[in-house]
Amino acid sequence: MTPEKIVRKFFEEVRSGKNPDFATELMAEKVMAHQVTSEESIVVRTPKEYAEHVVEMIEAYGEFSLEIQEFFVQENKVYVRWKQVGTHIGEVDGYQPTGLPVVEIASAVYLVKDKKISEYWIQIDRLGIQQQLERNTLEK
Repeated sequence: MTPEKIVRKFFEEVRSGKNPDFATELMAEKVMAHQVTSEESIVVRTPKEYAEHVVEMIEAYGEFSLEIQEFFVQENKVYVRWKQVGTHIGEVDGYQPTGLPVVEIASAVYLVKDKKISEYWIQIDRLGIQQQLERNTLEK
């Protein structure tokens, strides 16, 4: 499979929440996840740990929609920007569930080696999520 097909399948099956355990087919045994903020941090995850992370998102936001807004490929690197919309049904960062919608805008560059995602750099609009959670809490 090409890097493009691997990352598309990753979004269709794993990142979407439809089949988180499929991460074992698409991700290397250890994946470097660069959490890009003003102070970059790196998390090393196994496919199983990534699947658990997706399950945590489902527990927080229910079955969410995931729309790919941009998708670019350059050799073995794939850039994806997406919009995820869910419903705040579980505790998130100390905010109790409100039952109201939450929108996440994020992007990542995935590095594919040996037909597996081996590393990625992700940016998430965390401030936007926090502002929505605050507003939703006041509205409830």
